[in-house]
Amino acid sequence: MTDFSSALSLSASALRAQAARLRHVSENIANADTPGYRRKTVTFESNPSSADVSVSVGPVQLDQRELKSVFDPGHPLADENGNYQGSNVDLIIEIADAREAQRSYEANLKMFDQTRQMSDSLLELLRK
Repeated sequence: MTDFSSALSLSASALRAQAARLRHVSENIANADTPGYRRKTVTFESNPSSADVSVSVGPVQLDQRELKSVFDPGHPLADENGNYQGSNVDLIIEIADAREAQRSYEANLKMFDQTRQMSDSLLELLRK
């Protein structure tokens, strides 16, 4: 049964990691028009321990790409030339990241469900 619990634990940690990734993607999309906002990215780390292997979210990193210069002389943050720094969020990249995170989440959810079904089937066989 420990193999089943290890698989369930790994799937659950991967589900939490993908959920955190989706949360940061949604923050990026929400702040796409915020002046000076830098895109947040997350990394995943594996946590091998003696009992179980799990996945966790590493530190959040800010995208160091250059901020877009936006020309709007009426904006309160505009300089003497009428420009201000926008965000470096690219909505196409965010949508692609959201889709990838969603697919990874679905795959881990399917693995979790299949492991649970296999465990239930084994218990049914052992009861007979």
